[in-house]
Amino acid sequence: MFWTFTTAAGSYLFIMVMIVPHVLISLFSRTGNIPHLLARLWARFTLRCARVRVELKGEGNIPCGPAVYMANHASHFDVFAILGHLNVQFRWTVKKELFTIPLLGLAMRRAGYIMIDRSNHEKALASLRGAAEKICGGASIVIFPEGTRSCDGRLQFPFKKGGFHLAVQAGVPIVPVTVVGAREVLPKHGKRVKPGTITLNVGLPIETAGRSVEALMEEVYNSIKLGYTL
Repeated sequence: MFWTFTTAAGSYLFIMVMIVPHVLISLFSRTGNIPHLLARLWARFTLRCARVRVELKGEGNIPCGPAVYMANHASHFDVFAILGHLNVQFRWTVKKELFTIPLLGLAMRRAGYIMIDRSNHEKALASLRGAAEKICGGASIVIFPEGTRSCDGRLQFPFKKGGFHLAVQAGVPIVPVTVVGAREVLPKHGKRVKPGTITLNVGLPIETAGRSVEALMEEVYNSIKLGYTL
């Protein structure tokens, strides 16, 4: 329970100390880039409090321009690892419920993260249009195409289609990311944080022009699965 306590205490302490500077800086950052960098520092600090190390492999596969990054999702620590160590200016698509968390929800709003209301189809589509605007502004988008965390760590398929439609409409590549080791740190419904190592395997970008959503889903699935073996 020691690492669970240090992780929670360190994470919320950082938010409490930095929330006012975060909000003030966001008032002068129209793009949300600076608040996103502060969020990266929060993620790295949280990982350090949990004594979790992150290795990034395949960094050369990261394209120069914006893209839609898609990763497997089995742990809350997927978020910390990607946010802290994927060296890209990106915005999350985040389920509506997380925006209600005190302080954290405010920080995400100020960083320009995109709220997805899964209970309302029209609002979800509007959120994806907002994500397309972020891409046009030069920022990438990170999506967990499974839609929720996997209970057993196995990749859930078929994926949710929204992110694929977004990539096709925006005309940007999809970059698969395989997160390995996060479930061992903290599985879904787990209550104890265990120190360890998380590896981010960045796959080759997948071009979306002229491709069907179904074909893209299968290729992304295969690429993420391949990342487990690297």
